[in-house]
Amino acid sequence: MNKDIFLHQIEQNVKNVLCVDFDGVLHNDHLGFYDGSIYGEPIQGSLESIKNLSKRYKIVIFTCKANPDRPLVNDKTGIELIWEWLDKYGFKDFITDITFYKPQAKAYIDDKAIKFENWADTILLVDKI
Repeated sequence: MNKDIFLHQIEQNVKNVLCVDFDGVLHNDHLGFYDGSIYGEPIQGSLESIKNLSKRYKIVIFTCKANPDRPLVNDKTGIELIWEWLDKYGFKDFITDITFYKPQAKAYIDDKAIKFENWADTILLVDKI
């Protein structure tokens, strides 16, 4: 396959995907890991924002709760628990997928992210956390 064709295909696949973290972005995990359950409510404005973004992008949730090595909670995987939560709060129809692995995407929305500009500034930001 021609390199230019390959890069174009990747660009086309990625341009319509937004990757969104679950805890702290959609779900207010105010108790932290707690007992592994998904106990919190939606963060203010998250449903309306996801509805709006889903008109232009495929929304993929990226979360550690989807880790296949994560213990079951009430006989359910983290992915099953998240889908239940998404359904309960009206998000389900706007989400394309849930994954533990970082998918290719146009952008990543994460409450714990550090935006990389250069290494000097990045080290200063890391030192502040």
